[in-house]
Order: sequence, then C-alpha cells, then structure tokens
Amino acid sequence: MGTIGIGLLLIAVLFLLVLLGMRIAVALMAVGFAGVWIIRGNFDFAMKLMSIAAYSGVANYLFATIPLFVLMGHLVSISNVGKDTFDVAESLLRRLLGGLGVATVAANTVFAAVTGVSIASAAVFTKVAVPEMTRHGYRASFAAGTVAGSSVLGMLIPPSLLLIIYGVLAEQSIGRMFIAGLVPGILLAVGFVALIVAMARFAPGFVFTRQHLDHQLEKREPVPRMGGAEIGRKLVPIILLVVFVLGGLYSGFFTPTEAGGVGACAALVIAVVRGSLDLKKWWAVLTQTGTISVGILILLVAASFYGQMLAVAGIPSAIGQFVQGSGLGATGFLIVYVGLILLLGMILDSSSILLIVVPIAAPIAQGLGFDLVHFGIITVIAVEVGLLTPPFGISIFTVHSTLGDEKTSLESIFAGALPFVGVMLAVLGVIAIFPQLIVG
Repeated sequence: MGTIGIGLLLIAVLFLLVLLGMRIAVALMAVGFAGVWIIRGNFDFAMKLMSIAAYSGVANYLFATIPLFVLMGHLVSISNVGKDTFDVAESLLRRLLGGLGVATVAANTVFAAVTGVSIASAAVFTKVAVPEMTRHGYRASFAAGTVAGSSVLGMLIPPSLLLIIYGVLAEQSIGRMFIAGLVPGILLAVGFVALIVAMARFAPGFVFTRQHLDHQLEKREPVPRMGGAEIGRKLVPIILLVVFVLGGLYSGFFTPTEAGGVGACAALVIAVVRGSLDLKKWWAVLTQTGTISVGILILLVAASFYGQMLAVAGIPSAIGQFVQGSGLGATGFLIVYVGLILLLGMILDSSSILLIVVPIAAPIAQGLGFDLVHFGIITVIAVEVGLLTPPFGISIFTVHSTLGDEKTSLESIFAGALPFVGVMLAVLGVIAIFPQLIVG
C-alpha cells in the first residue's frame, strides 16, 4: 500500500475512533503519530515531529488570543451584561409584532461581539429571554428555538473562537478573519430578524400560544418603557467593550492578542465595579478559562501534528489533483465540501470538524483559487449549522439543559430552531456566490 492509501486509511481510522468516543485530541495525535511512523518507518522521526508540533503550538504568541477572549467572555457573562442588553432591546422593540424574538436576536448580536462563544450566549439568554417570552404568550418551543438559533452568532461575529481556530489551522491572519466575519454576521442577524417578523405576521400559530392569539395577552401586559438614563446605564458597559476590543482591532491599533488582553481587563473592571465578582466567582472564572483554553490549545497542537502527517502522506495534493482531474472544478468542490461539513455537523462538534477537515481542505481550496479567508467564512457558517441539527446540536442541548423544563422537549426545540437553519443556509449561499461581501 502506498503513502496515499495509508493516509486515507488513517483518516478513516480517525473518524472511527472519534465515533467510538475517543477524545478528539488523543485521536488526532495517535493517528498522526502512527501515520508518520508507518510512512517514514522511523519512530524517532515521528517523536521529533510531534515534539516540534507541540513546541511551536505552545510558543506561538497568537495562541494567547484564546485564553484572553475566553476570560473576557466569562467575565462578561457573570456581569449580567447580557441581561441588561436584552432588557434594553425588549423595551425599545415592545410595540413590534414578535418584538421579544427580535430583542433576543439583537441582544445576542451585541453579546456575540464581546464573547465569541455560542454556548455562553445560549446559556445566558435561555435564562433571560425564554421566561420573558413565554410570559408574554410566545410558544416555549419557539422561544427556546430563537435563543438556540441566534446563539450561533457568537461563532461568526468577531471575536470568535471558531475564526481563531480556523485562522491558526489555515495559517491566515486572525485580524483578517475577524473583519471578514463582520458583514456575514450582520447578514445572519438581519435574516433572523426578518424571519421572526414574517413568522409573527404570517404564521402566528408557530410563534404564539393559542391563549395569546385568543386573548392578546401581550397587549394586557405591555413591557414597561425604559427611560433614556436607564438605557444609557445598561448599555455603557457593552459599548465600552465593543469600542475597546473591536474599535482597536479594526483600526489596527491593537493586534488580536492585544485586543483580547484589553477586553479581558475592561471586562474585569466592569465586573468589579458592578460588584458581581467575589473571590469564589473569580476562582471559578479562572479555572473555567484555564480548562477551556488548555483544551483548545491541546486540540490545536494535535491538529497541527495531524496536518503534518497528511502532508507527509501527500493527501492534500493527491485530493487536489483528483478534484481537478474529475472535472468538478471549484464550484463542485465547494458544494461537496459544504455537504460533507453539514453531514459531519450531525455527529461531531464544531471544533472537531474544523480540526479534521481544514488541514485537508484548505490547501485544496487554495489550489483551486479560493481566497482562504472567504473559504473560512463559508466553512464556519456551514459548521455553525451543525449546532442546530440533530442528533448532536450542541446549542439545542445547552438550551434544553439550562431551561430545565420537562414540558419543553428536546424535539420541540429542534423544531423551533429549524427555520433559523434555513436562514443560515440562505446566507451561506449568498456569501459563497458573492465573495465581495467579505471585507477581510
């Protein structure tokens, strides 16, 4: 068996190991090590290559971006910034049909701009938005589905951990990836808003309960109007964070790593000033940040080694030649690639999908003439769809677990989030057809 055959066999083994429940980092490292050892027939060479991958991963200054943005996200979460943002949006949109759903999307959009983690958004707004929506006559499945659907904005609107991971794997500028995610993120948010307004008007039975439609409870219990001073007080923290982080990043004043540091510092000050941070919570924030960051960094080291194994086996160049020789072309390759990611999203989490496919697909896409920043945005949107599709749907599981309501089944939340999947696929198509929308 040649090196190409060995490489393809090892990719199949990797999928098998992951499906059997092995940790993705362990599977990547084991398959990478076995592949280099078998192909080169040299145990010492495999050990040396693995040590180089580990050292370069730990020593890379860019990787400091990850723990800093994770720390910022945790500090923002415990400061009730998400709740305040929702309260303001709820007050401003109180007269709009479906206004609470729109408020959830709006708050999630702003919250995503300072956290970058969909799971954090899903957990925060499940506690904040779902009870308020159900109290005003929205169906629990629609309310939970809206939270789950809009939570994916955290993985696209910068700063985003998925964009960081893709940028590292594809060796692209993290700053460019962040800027490139801005317009698609806004398009996605606008699409969600249009969907909610249209459904509230033309399919109210999907949005509101029968009691609400019969008695118009929402009119009896109007959302209290919020004064300008209170709106300003609630929005100042989130505005400051956006200005510090995204303003400094987009102006070129900060590098992504420096922006993460400034954002984490600003979030710490906000948490202290608001009195929401004591020693116990501070320790919890630090331990959670460390756990998440170390896990991601180990994954990236393992993925780097796995990518080196693929290069040694000649897999990317071989697949690229096959694609070019098959007549598929760039468009055909992209369709097959997106379809594969959508299928993988049903059984794997977002990070695992990126770690497995990007080292193979990025060199092929570049050879076919794709801008890897544009290709990365397409990849991340396609991966995000997996957050809402069964059976894995991690955002759905997060909402269901946080909600803790036996009357709202997992299946009903999947159904409530399904229209948002349609919007995501539509935006994915628009971004693929019109690459000029990517401003990175």
